Amino acid sequence: MSAPIPFNRPYMTGRELWLIAQAHARGHLSGDGEFTRRCHAWLEAHTGCRKALLTHSCTAALEMSALLLDLAPGDEVIMPSYTFVSTANAFVLRGAVPVFVDIRGDTMNLDERLVEAAITPRTKAICVVHYAGVACAMDVILDIAARHGLAVVEDAAQGVGATWRGRPLGGIGTFGALSFHETKNIISGEGGALLVNDAAHIERAEVIREKGTNRSRFFRGEVDKYTWVDVGSSFLPGEIVAAFLCAQMEEVQAITERRLALWNRYHEALADAEARGRVRRPVISVDCTHNAHMYYVLFRTLAERTAAIAALQAQGIRPVFHYVPLHSSPAGRRFGRVHGAMDHTDRAGDTLLRLPLWLPDLDIERVVEGLLGHLA
Repeated sequence: MSAPIPFNRPYMTGRELWLIAQAHARGHLSGDGEFTRRCHAWLEAHTGCRKALLTHSCTAALEMSALLLDLAPGDEVIMPSYTFVSTANAFVLRGAVPVFVDIRGDTMNLDERLVEAAITPRTKAICVVHYAGVACAMDVILDIAARHGLAVVEDAAQGVGATWRGRPLGGIGTFGALSFHETKNIISGEGGALLVNDAAHIERAEVIREKGTNRSRFFRGEVDKYTWVDVGSSFLPGEIVAAFLCAQMEEVQAITERRLALWNRYHEALADAEARGRVRRPVISVDCTHNAHMYYVLFRTLAERTAAIAALQAQGIRPVFHYVPLHSSPAGRRFGRVHGAMDHTDRAGDTLLRLPLWLPDLDIERVVEGLLGHLA
């Protein structure tokens, strides 16, 4: 029997262990060493943000954005329900209420046409999620935010290397949050980054990231000692994580190109199945350049998705469904509220299936043949 095909396998460029050894040789393995500075410089150059700050996860970056927004109990943040729990948790930890709005039926992103009606006097921010590295309709979102005096937080966990009208995801709103989890395009095992796009927030972001101290100013020689000046926590990753990430950043263009080749193979192979109404393929807006973060299909019913999973698993292939919508989860019902119908969100929760997409040696033809055989 052929070897199993897992849903994900972490990718290494071949330079990671060498750079980790270099970090060790420098004698600095805690946060904000040479490799962290290299990652910051890369992120600032590639996203256009005013300040990049590595964090130990995208969750941490989102939590920092919630702190920077000075959210108070009862404040509201508009967001999609079809997202990972961290998107909501970051704001719930500050006492804020996630207000769940439906996604679009095409891109799976927050439906910008429904956002304005969900705004109340307690609304402080709109948190968009660029699903599968495909950008939300940021022109509409930014316009709504500007007219109502709201911040925009980009959950761009899946968006490294993707753009909206030429602008890198994460570098458009007030804050952006990136992920380098092992399932993402470029990885460090666990890891993330906060992108600060408004210079007015830079100094406080540094303080929050450094346990509420002005330690960053001290190391720049701007103060003669550092002390506790604000709320904060330890959001820094160590240098081993940053060194690993540096090696991945060096290869981001090649990684994206190779993932796009796999993505396009799936897309071409499933065109006929879509034409026959068996599945629906991803939709990419003309305003977007996506990064091939994931390939998914939507089935007609939960039963059809369940049957497809079973058929592929019987062949040693491990596809996965994605999120259980937050609005229907126990914590979502407890901490959040729903604005309007959630038809597209509920459908995605029941029918969306993600296919394996990883480098370097994914046997994609076996996955294609297995799925097409099931759909025949």
